[in-house]
Amino acid sequence: MAPADLTSIVIVLADSGPLTRDCVEHALASDRPVEVILVDNGSDDGVPEALDRAYAADDRVRVIYNRANLGFGPAVNRGAATARGKLLLVLNPDCLIDPDTISRMAAHVGPHTGIVGALVQDAAGHIDPASRRRDPLLGRALATKLGRAGIDIGGPLPTGAEPVEVVSGAILLMPRGAFETLGGFDESFFLHCEDMDLCRRARDMGYQVLLAGDVRVLHRKGGSSRHRPVFVSRHKHRSMFLWFRRHDPAAKNPLVRAVVWLGIWAHFLLKIPGQLLRKRR
Repeated sequence: MAPADLTSIVIVLADSGPLTRDCVEHALASDRPVEVILVDNGSDDGVPEALDRAYAADDRVRVIYNRANLGFGPAVNRGAATARGKLLLVLNPDCLIDPDTISRMAAHVGPHTGIVGALVQDAAGHIDPASRRRDPLLGRALATKLGRAGIDIGGPLPTGAEPVEVVSGAILLMPRGAFETLGGFDESFFLHCEDMDLCRRARDMGYQVLLAGDVRVLHRKGGSSRHRPVFVSRHKHRSMFLWFRRHDPAAKNPLVRAVVWLGIWAHFLLKIPGQLLRKRR
C-alpha cells in the first residue's frame, strides 16, 4: 500500500543524457515519500536502461519504455496513469530538486489548487522568465517583441504563493485528482506549449495556478533539444500555432489566423541555418 503522502514524480526521457542520473538521485533524496516514474521516448543513449539496472532493487523507481518518441505530454500521461501518489510532480530530467522542494511546493496546495510551479533558475541564479508568464495572446506577443509589457511579468519576485496565468513546465506539482479531471496533457501538443495549454485549461475549469515564489529549482538545460534542434524547433512552432488557434480570440479572424501561421513558419525557416551551425560547433 502506498503511503498517504506519496508523491509520484514523472520524468520524461528522450536522449536526455547523463544529467538524468543526478535528477533521479536528487528526487529520491526528497524528505517525503516519493516514487520516480521514468518514461522513455525511444532514447538511443542507453541512459534509461542504465538507470533501470542501477535501481533494479529499489521499488521506488520504475522505467516505462515507449520504444518511440510519443511526445512530452503523451509520455507524461502514460507515466501518470501508473502513479500511486496523491500528488503528481512533472519534472524535466535536467532539473535538480532539493530535499524539501516537494514539501514546500505542496504547502501551497489548497482545495482549489490545480497547478503549483516554482522559480526555475540557471547555475548563475538567473530566473527563467517562463517561471511566471501571461498567456501568449497575439497582442501580448507583439508587445513583448517591441520591448513593452507583454507576456513576461516584471517586478519583484514573490516570496510566497502568487496566482499567475502560466508557470514553467520544467517542474509542475499537481493534485493527481486535478490532473485526471483535466484529462492530463492535451496529446495534440507533441512538444512545447503543452504546459501553457494545461495552465489555461486549469484556469478555465476554476482551478488556481500558483507560483511558489519561495521555491527555486536548478535547470541545467539538458541534451535532448541540442541533439535535434530542427526537430524540436519544428514541433515548438507547430505547438505555438496550435495554442494560438485553440485559445486566442484573435484566431477567430481567418485573415489574422493566416498571417500568424505564415509568420510562425517563416520564423521557423529563418532559424534553421543558425541551429544547424550551432549543432556542428
